[in-house]
Amino acid sequence: MSSLPDKFYRIEKLPPYVFAVINEMKAKARAAQLDVIDMGMGNPDGPSPRAVVNKLIEAAQNPRNHRYSLSKGIPQLRNEIVKRYRANYNVELDPDTEAIVTIGAKDAVAHLLFAVIGPGDTVVSPNPAYPIHQYGVIMAEGHACMLPMPSPAEFLNGLESLYRTSTHPPKMILVSFPHNPTTQTVDIDFFRNLVSLAARNGTMIVHDFAYADLGFDGYRAPSILEVEGAKDIAVEIYSLSKSFNMAGWRVGFCLGNRKLIGALARIKSYLDYGVFQPIQIASIIALRECADDTQKIRATYQARRDELITGLNRAGWPVEPPRGSMFVWAPLPERYRPLGSLEFSKLLMQKALVAVSPGIGFGPLGEGHVRFALIENNQRIRQATKGIQQFLQAD
Repeated sequence: MSSLPDKFYRIEKLPPYVFAVINEMKAKARAAQLDVIDMGMGNPDGPSPRAVVNKLIEAAQNPRNHRYSLSKGIPQLRNEIVKRYRANYNVELDPDTEAIVTIGAKDAVAHLLFAVIGPGDTVVSPNPAYPIHQYGVIMAEGHACMLPMPSPAEFLNGLESLYRTSTHPPKMILVSFPHNPTTQTVDIDFFRNLVSLAARNGTMIVHDFAYADLGFDGYRAPSILEVEGAKDIAVEIYSLSKSFNMAGWRVGFCLGNRKLIGALARIKSYLDYGVFQPIQIASIIALRECADDTQKIRATYQARRDELITGLNRAGWPVEPPRGSMFVWAPLPERYRPLGSLEFSKLLMQKALVAVSPGIGFGPLGEGHVRFALIENNQRIRQATKGIQQFLQAD
């Protein structure tokens, strides 16, 4: 009898999951009854808005909502996201042809890549990057071109150089601001320059706007769709996960260029029947009634950021405060840089009982950093930084 193969074509393209090392250490420590402070995965810890939960319960009790839904999302929800873009960004969108509901932002990125990227097509992203931005391209048979991003301006310079020198110009540019993991932010002029550059070269743009509402110290993250002409070449991906503490609900949107939206809608019609309809109905309430919840969520993350930055500086680990996202991207303390980010993250788990994400897990240029997720309350963050201080000062 023949056995099944040990290797599979697409799985072989994916590297070992670096974060699994820290996750395994965390599980062992907790099994030993140790109190690990987990600041690794960007998994919001707050409750979803009460009005949204109540609406879910009500909608789930109606048997008519238990049937298959629409893969592109129910019209009322698409109308609501279009209203939000009009109110927040002064952007006009057609809810039928320029907006689609997705099963979270990851679904939008991965399925859009499958829809429009072919073998060998070049997709440019900053490095370091959120893993799906690189490996989604690889799984779609494209070529992931990862450009360094010491700063957004330097990324643009690198992109201009690539256009001048490459024999295979990019088919797509995939960016995300506020950026995960580096927390870098941009203003509207960055997007104007990016759209102009891409339009001259016939390149699609995808902007993953997962942290749209998490700007600090008065910073407001711009939408790429605010740029005149952006809809000719670009789409933006928006999610309820971080803005409304609805990560597990898996509700996202892809908005903008109708050709790209049409391609995504077509491939999704083969792959899924959309988000469970009661969740979509409840999501209408999030967009329509829960702006105050988003403000509180933003304030919570800013307070946690301040607590963490203060504690790390007190511990002798100077880190710049980010202007957006739900993360802190920290260069390794100087004397630990030869260890690398994975070994340092393991030490942090062993000595301080604090779990973080090693920068190398976000690509080679993430090396030399670790990422803290602001998913513990202020008291737990103080506990974490005290443990880090003891570890750093004891060595």
